[in-house]
Amino acid sequence: MKSTILSVGMLSAMLFYSACTSAPQKEATETGCANPVMWTDVPDLSMVRVGKDYYLTSTTMHMNPGVPVMKSNDLSNWKIVSYCYDTLGVMDETTLTNGKNTYGRGSWASCIRYVNNRFVVSTFDQVTAKTYFFTTNDIESGKWERHEFRPSLHDHTVVFEDDGKVYMINGNGRLSIQEIEPDFSGVKPGTERVLIENAGKPAGDDLMLNAEGSQMFKINGKYYLFNIVWPRGGMRTVVCHRSDSLFGPYEGRVVLMDQGVAQGGLVDTPDGHWFAYLFGDRGAVGRIPYWVPVEWKDGWPVLGVDGKVPDTLNLPKSKGLIPGIVDSDDFEDSKIKLVWQWNHNPVNELWSLTERSGFLRLKTGRIDTIFTQSRNMLTQRTFGPMCKGSVCVDVTNLKDGDVAGLGLLAGKFGYVGVKVSDEKKYIVMTDNQSSENGQPEIQHDVETIECQTNVVYFKAECNFKDQKDEAEFFYSFDQKEWKKIGETLKMVYRLDHFMGQRFALFNYSTKQSGGYADFDWFKIEE
Repeated sequence: MKSTILSVGMLSAMLFYSACTSAPQKEATETGCANPVMWTDVPDLSMVRVGKDYYLTSTTMHMNPGVPVMKSNDLSNWKIVSYCYDTLGVMDETTLTNGKNTYGRGSWASCIRYVNNRFVVSTFDQVTAKTYFFTTNDIESGKWERHEFRPSLHDHTVVFEDDGKVYMINGNGRLSIQEIEPDFSGVKPGTERVLIENAGKPAGDDLMLNAEGSQMFKINGKYYLFNIVWPRGGMRTVVCHRSDSLFGPYEGRVVLMDQGVAQGGLVDTPDGHWFAYLFGDRGAVGRIPYWVPVEWKDGWPVLGVDGKVPDTLNLPKSKGLIPGIVDSDDFEDSKIKLVWQWNHNPVNELWSLTERSGFLRLKTGRIDTIFTQSRNMLTQRTFGPMCKGSVCVDVTNLKDGDVAGLGLLAGKFGYVGVKVSDEKKYIVMTDNQSSENGQPEIQHDVETIECQTNVVYFKAECNFKDQKDEAEFFYSFDQKEWKKIGETLKMVYRLDHFMGQRFALFNYSTKQSGGYADFDWFKIEE
């Protein structure tokens, strides 16, 4: 019988996390919206307002489907409404084949625009080495048309001029501009030129991260270019350049330096107010969005309240991330909910929502030796300040060598599950730890106990408050008595994955393929 769900409500990559700025994180207030707006991993935001609705896109990395599109009508409460693509490419890295992967790479820093009643989203990918454009007239339920070309243009922003020409700005420190073919088929030959020679200079001459993450806006006839920089010994900083012409000359200044909140752009409200959408690095939960009020003075955007990121915003109170960004699932629908993403490219023949009605079935199709290389791992975001996820899984049909359960996926991972060894089932808590003498990390079974039944319940509890970044794992045979297993997982944001910790449902085989696990439900709670 089905259980019932009760839903409660790369230089820059190498540098950015080594000096992460800690900041107080506020919980919901009685009036107004608390900052951060979403206490979960939604980095590299791009946003556009269409009428009374706001749409944002975010970095995908190694997850599929890719480039999530989120919608809000008040800037406080958001929901995922679509993705721009299912997969970008089929190769060893994207299919976790021959020991390769695309962790820490993949699709980054998208740009969303609304032009001539059409949504246009662009992104780039380091592994496929391509730049992509996706277009649709119906962003929530329509089909996306795909365009792609080489090379991969890093951290770009797209400008649609009134004469119909399309331009792309990208680069690090030395920012370039080039015209794009009107059908998005590539860069027009001979059009590339330097736009700003040293875009990070307004923040000083000693920079460990020069200007990148470009986002361009045309407001009242002027062009405003936003970038992130990082002065050595300082913090992530927002720099803005402005010009009367797209091609310059540009003058620049620092417009925000507080709590390391940076990288993003500008959006206005229907009643004429302005906000900057930015993000902050906040430990293992990931890079999380902050909104910052903006006023205009002498033609410049002035960010913050007395130059600071406020704890609360004059916006409607947030109702929380459930069910719009994260959610429980009883697997009764015929499609995977939008809150879920596959780790790397899925093998669609090896998962099903219909073979056993009301269950997610994950089947093994090959031999793997470590959690992070297993195929068809279904994931969704964890969130702060504290959250927990639990599952019910039927392991009757696991084969010898199979491992299935609930994980927390990141470079430093952990999971609780059922492991079949010599035809006997065991409950195991596993993590990865570094070997001595600088050797690579190895997967380690921390604790193993005998499994008493074929239907087992697992739970993972995460504590991100004040960047404690700890998780505990539990199991139960009756969903009433929960027992802790293994050790506390010290979660760490690592650049080899470059993503916040994720809940993960998984099943992989170490000996033979053909076994399967049936997940009855997943429940997520604050």
